Amino acid sequence: MSTIAHREMRRFGQKLHALRVQNNLTLKELARAVGYAAHGHISELESGKKLPTADFVLSVARLFDVTTDQLLKDELDLSSEQH
Repeated sequence: MSTIAHREMRRFGQKLHALRVQNNLTLKELARAVGYAAHGHISELESGKKLPTADFVLSVARLFDVTTDQLLKDELDLSSEQH
């Protein structure tokens, strides 16, 4: 995996973690909310070990009422006013 791709995955993971914590969800609760049976994959996404699928990004965007651009573009931050 290239350094750039790894950095992008880590940034997505940081945003996912921030949204989960801001909304007082555990890994298990977030997993259930987006249709996963277990939370291991979400943990790997948050830590930057896995790359999210388009379906996952859409599910997270809908759940937390953010745009996919906010989740995927490193230069865009999540607005704390949304939560």
